[in-house]
Amino acid sequence: MDVVGESLSRVLAPGPDAEQSIDAFIERRHAQRVKAEGERREEEAWKESTRRFNVARDAQLRAEWSEYHKKQAERHKAVLASLIEHHEQEASKLGGDAA
Repeated sequence: MDVVGESLSRVLAPGPDAEQSIDAFIERRHAQRVKAEGERREEEAWKESTRRFNVARDAQLRAEWSEYHKKQAERHKAVLASLIEHHEQEASKLGGDAA
């Protein structure tokens, strides 16, 4: 049966190089975990942040398109009213009855 820390003591260099050895051990273990499990919290947080950003951006774009179409409809109504008035005047000039 392994004693707690026994495998760690086999990997670490004794003496003044111990700190570097500990750092290297930690980095190796982290790399192994990332390779086996992938990034976890950071990746999930990034995905959630991206999802929230996209939802907000889509809502903003829908609002802007809605406003565009409302204003475009107002412009078309104004042009159409102007065209109707023009043609009614022309018809009156020519002696026809206005509709």
